[in-house]
Amino acid sequence: MRGVIFGAGVAVVLAAAAAIAWAQHGHGSVGADGHQVAEACATEFEKVVGEGRGFGLAFAADQNGYPGPMHVLELRDRLKLTADQAAKVQELLHAMFAESRPKGARLLEAEAKLRRLFAERTADEAAVRAALGEVERARSEVRLAHLLTHLKTRDLLTEDQRRIYHEARWGALPPAP
Repeated sequence: MRGVIFGAGVAVVLAAAAAIAWAQHGHGSVGADGHQVAEACATEFEKVVGEGRGFGLAFAADQNGYPGPMHVLELRDRLKLTADQAAKVQELLHAMFAESRPKGARLLEAEAKLRRLFAERTADEAAVRAALGEVERARSEVRLAHLLTHLKTRDLLTEDQRRIYHEARWGALPPAP
């Protein structure tokens, strides 16, 4: 259920960000509240990514039957993990955090550099292209670390455990292959 609530929360934040973008391009207005939601989202993104978590970057995996290690451990009792499974999932989680924290730090620094270009009024096409390239390379590294860990986590679970996980996180069976 927490997964469903988190997923819904992310959807609300993304919708708010889309509404702000829509308004910024002259398609209406969202007012200060919309910008505050976007700012809160950005702050939460920085906190979560700085901790090594993915902030929804692995939803493509999670929603389609490839569980994440942190959520598997949260659901360990419901999944009836064996001691060996729990230990291996814990190892995957630690390895993922060890890999994604420094990559997340690079992503956050690249985002800050992009913002500084505009804040300092030094943005031009070449600088923006270069800064955005850095952001996207760093984002893809963080995302890849999380997605590959979901692949490894899935392999540690039985089919029944994967079904239980998916129902707990998403409220339904994963899509058929």
